[in-house]
Amino acid sequence: MKLAITAALDYRLGDPVDLMLHIEAAAIPEQAILDAVLDVGDSEYFARVSAQDMIGERIWLRRGGELNVRYSATVEIDRILTDYRTLGKVPMHQLPAETVQYLNESRYCPSNKFLHFVHDEFGDVEGGAKIGRMRDWIETHFTYAAGSSDSETNALDSFVERRGVCRDYAHVMVSLARAAAIPARVVSVYALGVEPQDFHAVAEIFLGGEWHLVDATGMAREAAMAKIAVGRDAADISFLTAYGDIEMLNQQVTVEAVE
Repeated sequence: MKLAITAALDYRLGDPVDLMLHIEAAAIPEQAILDAVLDVGDSEYFARVSAQDMIGERIWLRRGGELNVRYSATVEIDRILTDYRTLGKVPMHQLPAETVQYLNESRYCPSNKFLHFVHDEFGDVEGGAKIGRMRDWIETHFTYAAGSSDSETNALDSFVERRGVCRDYAHVMVSLARAAAIPARVVSVYALGVEPQDFHAVAEIFLGGEWHLVDATGMAREAAMAKIAVGRDAADISFLTAYGDIEMLNQQVTVEAVE
């Protein structure tokens, strides 16, 4: 599948501000970047640095005044698709080293708080079947509500409120998986089917020796997602992090299927 992606970000900055930008689809084996254009305007400083797990790149910027970012790309998805619900859990002592960090609690995913709930609610199934039950439980019990969370909301807050946006769904999904001793991370993606269209966050679960994208909102399919970044939680995958005063003026994302 080929996806045509555009993103437009317009911000007003105060004095020169250091910014970390992370909006480009990652060039990785499961997706090919057929063409891409990024325009960030004139900046005092511009540098690319590797992102988490060497998936994608972050961009350091320093500038003041207005920031106008324009990104467009055509991405061909060539992901091996397997029904994760049929896969087994990899025994902990056999996990690859790079997956171990994704067993642990993180800022927005206090997974140890969910141990008893996971045992009581999903203890009768294992592996991918357990992950599938967790995903279905979240989609059934949560309400997608724009503006219902903020930068301080973590998975436990969302679990109590039973509502949130995509990052909240992903945080809960990741927390439940980690509570079951299954490595899980949060992924930012461009995806078909997301309403309203925006940068989207999903979970990625390590099953059967592979990572599998899981969208607890039910809006996006694994075959129609282009990965941008991966991380322990939303703090690692933010599309824009500003180390100073900043005001959003406009933000638009479009994702379309193309021949």
